[in-house]
Amino acid sequence: MTDTDSALDENSPIFAVTAAAELAGLHAQTLRQYDRLGLVVPTRTRGGSRRYSMRDVVQLREVARLGGEGVSLEGVKRIVELENSVTALQVRVRELETALADEITRRPGARVFAAGSAGGVEPLRHGTRPRRQTAVVVWRPER
Repeated sequence: MTDTDSALDENSPIFAVTAAAELAGLHAQTLRQYDRLGLVVPTRTRGGSRRYSMRDVVQLREVARLGGEGVSLEGVKRIVELENSVTALQVRVRELETALADEITRRPGARVFAAGSAGGVEPLRHGTRPRRQTAVVVWRPER
C-alpha cells in the first residue's frame, strides 16, 4: 500500500453512526431515517454497518438546516440529489480537462493544420509543410 492509497479525504467513510450523529448535531436515529429516505446514504461495511465520511456529515448538517427552514423532506431530497449531481459533474470536468491536457502534451503537433485553396482543412504533423498543387490548368474561353 502506498501513501496515496492510505490517504484520507473528505469522502473516506470513517465515522460510525454515533460519531457522525455527534459531529452533525443530530440523533443517531435521525441518520438512520435519512438513510432510509435516501437523503444521505452512507457507505456500508462488509458486515452492513453504516460508515459516514466528512462529506456525509456536512450533508447531514445541510439536510438538518434545510428541514429547520421548513423545506419538506422531498424538497431536501431533490436539493441533495442536485448538489450530488453538480459535484459529480465537477469531478468529471476535472478528469476530462486533465485527460485533454495530457493528450495535448503527448501530441504537440496534432493541432497544426493548413487550409486548402478549395476551403478544405488538411492536418499536418508538427514541422511539416502542406503539399502544393503543381498541376497546370489551361483555361480556354468558349468561342
